[in-house]
Amino acid sequence: MEFEKIVKLYILAIGDNPEREGLKDTPKRVVKMLQEMFQGYFKYTKPKITVFNNGEDGIWYNQMIIDTGYFYSYCEHHMIPFFGHYYFAYIPNKKILGLSKVARIVDWYSSKLQIQERLTKEVVDEFDKLLKPKGIIFILKARHLCKEMRGVRKVNGEMITSEVRGVFKKEINARQEFLSLINKND
Repeated sequence: MEFEKIVKLYILAIGDNPEREGLKDTPKRVVKMLQEMFQGYFKYTKPKITVFNNGEDGIWYNQMIIDTGYFYSYCEHHMIPFFGHYYFAYIPNKKILGLSKVARIVDWYSSKLQIQERLTKEVVDEFDKLLKPKGIIFILKARHLCKEMRGVRKVNGEMITSEVRGVFKKEINARQEFLSLINKND
């Protein structure tokens, strides 16, 4: 494969020997790793998002639903990882989201070269379009290795981005409730 040749040239460029024992299979491993890590570029890998009609089972739910988790992505400027926590909440209208779908969508949009601001917006756009909730809020807190390993070299700082819509934007109490609930987990 052509990309394996590029990886060999990369190894040479940093001053190592791509034919030495520990590096012989590295080009193949790198190609396989990149296909896995950057699956967000392939539409066929996008996860199916399961939604349910609110009230279909006799229970109409109109309170905040929160999902939190970890994510990692790759800086589009330096191709170095950034990673951290996500905090997602929505107040349903007519649709309820399947439990694992937030994590799957965050992972899918994260699996391409990104900036944190775009990643934040893409995730919210996806769920806002699909669910049309009364409100949606999404926060990413991330460490950027491009800031920690090179350049300014400041360790453990976080970049925080948010996207806030609907009742979370209009009603301070809803936003404060969300923030108080996620801060209990930090």
